[in-house]
Amino acid sequence: MKHRRDIALVLIGFLRGFRGDELARLHIEHTQAEVGAGITFYLPYTKGDRQHQGTTFHTPALIKPCPVQAYINWITVAGIAHGPVFRKIDRWGNLADGGINSNSLIPMLRRIFTQAGVPSDIYSSHSMRRGFATWASANGWDIKSLMSYVGWKDIKSALRYVDAGSSFGGLALKPSAPQVEIL
Repeated sequence: MKHRRDIALVLIGFLRGFRGDELARLHIEHTQAEVGAGITFYLPYTKGDRQHQGTTFHTPALIKPCPVQAYINWITVAGIAHGPVFRKIDRWGNLADGGINSNSLIPMLRRIFTQAGVPSDIYSSHSMRRGFATWASANGWDIKSLMSYVGWKDIKSALRYVDAGSSFGGLALKPSAPQVEIL
């Protein structure tokens, strides 16, 4: 059960670009998932929603790995139909009624990454958001599309999350490629 929760947590956190507190505040009543279509999350308030009007976030279904399928697998195995999406599971496998605390997300992520064989001490609750922004940028998302998807209103905020890259559009020589002298 913990494994299913962890997969859903990482996939949704990364592919939606959520902050840690947003992941902790997701509720099943505010989530609609349809296999093959996508998943929609509604948060009554977010950091950027100063008027507390609420924000809806949509993530498409993907071929693999799919956050929609991971979410459905998690809530089905957990047998939950209302309340927080992500909950604590004690060492005996008992599922808590309340949601995870956003402060527990860093140790939780580090445990997940350590178990996956990834050096974990450099990760924080913003790592998934930053990782998504960098991944999207490296895969051709323009800054306006990225800002719209994640929910950033200020370009300076968005750019702080994107790591710089230098691809040269595939024109750079590979280290093993022979060097050609240009006259």
